[in-house]
Amino acid sequence: MAGAAKPNHDYHILDPSPWPIVGSVGAFVMMFGAVALMRWNSGSSLEVGGVDVAGYGLFAVGLAIVVTTMIGWWTDTTRESLRGDHTPVVKLHLRYGMILFIASEVMFFVAWFWAYFDVALFPDVIHQPARLEQTGGVWPPEAIETFDPFHLPLFNTLILLLSGTTVTWAHHALLENDREGVLWGLVATVGLGALFSVVQVYEYTHATFSFSGSIYGGPFFMATGFHGFHVFVGTVFLAVCLWRAYQQQFTAQRHFGFEAAAWYWHFVDVVWLFLFIAIYVWGASPVTH
Repeated sequence: MAGAAKPNHDYHILDPSPWPIVGSVGAFVMMFGAVALMRWNSGSSLEVGGVDVAGYGLFAVGLAIVVTTMIGWWTDTTRESLRGDHTPVVKLHLRYGMILFIASEVMFFVAWFWAYFDVALFPDVIHQPARLEQTGGVWPPEAIETFDPFHLPLFNTLILLLSGTTVTWAHHALLENDREGVLWGLVATVGLGALFSVVQVYEYTHATFSFSGSIYGGPFFMATGFHGFHVFVGTVFLAVCLWRAYQQQFTAQRHFGFEAAAWYWHFVDVVWLFLFIAIYVWGASPVTH
């Protein structure tokens, strides 16, 4: 194969890969499946060729294809790195790719903050009677009992801040060729990430408001819920890095997979700080639980 030869220039020719087309098909099926799932949840049907496809089946198939693509593609990328295909120029472009990905994630969360502040800052818009009726002219709405920001939300904030220090500990240990420090730092980070998810699920089960029951619930659950999903993804990302570190696949000179995971985790930390301040502290109601 062309990619199997040691590169003698700044770039290398990749082995033929099925993942771009497979991933595209999976993303399309998952997108169409999401529409079918939402139609099913609303009690509607979605007929294609005379067959009602409303339900979770298509979405599950698309998600399975996308997850398989991610595992397969990243496995191939790891294999390329281990056999020396990632030249300095390729490593630089991998960094650019991760930076652009995080930038797109920033804008993703900007959309949810925009949705939240659009209502929170202007709850008494006269020319929007529906909003005025739902908010009562104040934010949060009078009927909403928000979470006490200095209870579980503060606990989760401390968890994420601590996890940011442990992943940094692991990174510096890697640079110093301290294998034991890398492993324990990653174990602590993965454990803290899992604990954050458990606490957030527990918090959601004790919410006095629902996603669709008020104008407050939608922005709250979308912003904090998507962040929780990112914490889960980051935890899996770091767990893979823990396994790779245990297999001694990282060195002080070659560890971009770990570095990308650390960047992503710090991004998740920063987003949570904004969520904690804007939604939990600034948006707290006089009565909390």
